[in-house]
Amino acid sequence: MVETLERQWYVLHTYSGYENKVKTNLDSRKESMGMEDYIFDVIVPETEELEVKNDKEKIVNEKIFPGYVLVQMIMTDQAWYVVRNTPGVTGFIGSHGQGSKPTPLLPEEVDSVMAAMGVKEKYKELDSNVGDSITIIDGAFKGLVGKITEIDNEKGKVKADIDMFGRETSTELDFHQVKPIEL
Repeated sequence: MVETLERQWYVLHTYSGYENKVKTNLDSRKESMGMEDYIFDVIVPETEELEVKNDKEKIVNEKIFPGYVLVQMIMTDQAWYVVRNTPGVTGFIGSHGQGSKPTPLLPEEVDSVMAAMGVKEKYKELDSNVGDSITIIDGAFKGLVGKITEIDNEKGKVKADIDMFGRETSTELDFHQVKPIEL
C-alpha cells in the first residue's frame, strides 16, 4: 500500500450526537500523540440557523451531516491508526473494510461542503509580483515554469504565461498550485 503524503480531506462516521466530542477528542489526541504534522483540521459540518421559540429568536448550529466529521490529514499508517481509534469514531467513509485505507474526498466535494457551511477557503498570500517566474506544483501543468501576468489576492488566483507546445499560453491557477522560483 503506497502512502499518500499530501493533505487530503476524509469523512469519519461517528456515533450520532457525538460529532463535537469526536472533534474535541481528535484535536487533543493529535497533540498528545505528536501528530500535528499529519492531522490538521477537524470540522463538524454545520450551519447557523435562526430558530424562533416562544416569540424569541436565537441562532442555533444545525449539523449538515449528522453523524459525520471531516478531517484533513496526511494518510500515514500512524495517522490512520490515531484517527480511527479515537473514541466516538466508528470508521472512515470510503474504506472497503479488511484494513483498507479510505478514499479521500474530491476537491469539488470539499468545496461543496465548505460552501454549504458558508466558509470561504482561506488563501495563503503569494509572495510574488507580476513578472516573477513560478513553478507549477499541482494540477495538469505540474512541473512547468510560468511568468506571472496577473495576481488576484481576493480570489487566491494567479494568471501566468507558460510554454505549451512551443507557444506561450495563458493559464489561471490557484495560489496553492504554484511556488515562486527563488533566485
